[in-house]
Amino acid sequence: MFTQAMLSPRHPVLAHIVPVRRCNLACVYCNEYDNHSDPVPTSEMIRRIDRLAALGTTIITFSGGEPLLHPELEALIRTIRNHGIIATLITNGYLLNATRIKSLNEAGLDQLQLSIDNVTPDDVSQKSLKTVDRKLELLAQWAKFDVDVNCVVGASLCNPGEALTVARRAWSLGFNTIVGIIHDGSGQLLPLTDDQRKVLEAIMEGREPTFLSFTRYNPFQVNLARGMPNDWRCRGGSRYLYICENGLVHWCSQQRGKPGIPLLDYTREHLDREFKSIKPCARYCTIGCVHRVALLDSFREAPRETLARLFASRREPNAPTEMPLAVKLLTWLFLPPKQDGRRKMLTQLLTRGALRLFGLRR
Repeated sequence: MFTQAMLSPRHPVLAHIVPVRRCNLACVYCNEYDNHSDPVPTSEMIRRIDRLAALGTTIITFSGGEPLLHPELEALIRTIRNHGIIATLITNGYLLNATRIKSLNEAGLDQLQLSIDNVTPDDVSQKSLKTVDRKLELLAQWAKFDVDVNCVVGASLCNPGEALTVARRAWSLGFNTIVGIIHDGSGQLLPLTDDQRKVLEAIMEGREPTFLSFTRYNPFQVNLARGMPNDWRCRGGSRYLYICENGLVHWCSQQRGKPGIPLLDYTREHLDREFKSIKPCARYCTIGCVHRVALLDSFREAPRETLARLFASRREPNAPTEMPLAVKLLTWLFLPPKQDGRRKMLTQLLTRGALRLFGLRR
């Protein structure tokens, strides 16, 4: 995925696709579900997956609603994998059991993200550690795919520290964590309290870095936690696609209707247009997956400047100190320190090779 993103800006890196809008829960803050929709017919979902493959998409994620409610989800995962595309899934976890986890293994699922908002159910959210902890244990025992636990800061209104409790439980089971910030109905930042900011920072500092965990140093979240806007170019509708249950392409789940073009009619001309378009909602956007995709293009276009900006926060007193291995390598290649002649020559050779591999210019 990373190499292809470096080589070309003319294909979607990540597409979220909805196989069913219905959900088995009713979290107050969520605007991405209903309680009555039928699943999208399997034949129609396959046509959409085939179209995403034709556009060169490298990751397809099922979201909802609750995607596990689709009766042939495993067949859809196999369709994605048959195209050589990475298959991932976002779920509330309620419908998981050992049999279903093994079925997802056999289908070839690459990664599962499970969102947990609080420790015990409340009037805001039922996605609670108390109700899904057994599901986490089953995933730790049986899952052959990667598991990420999404801890949402701001979902638990009574006790912000519950997000950190969720994160620590995930770490104890060997899972990676993603930390999200709750947003309003258009994906914009809801102001965080001082306690919520402290929780966000604690989770970001405590995560174990994986090989490509660029999100450990996330300048978007750092700014948002401080109530500051981000100056960036959103690639929604181009590098990132959100396809609703009606088969329409949108910038993201919170900006439905823009552009609102049927996926089966979506072309590379649409991708190019949306790649360049300016989104007025970008400054206070909290949609983390869109941020991460944008970082790839920022690095492709200006690797030295992006790395320098991305890790400038390491100089701050409370910033984490341990870099992911892949980031150490990229920093060594593109931001080398003062070196003696032999080391400098070796670095230049490796940098030249990396630039050629990623299709970059000096």
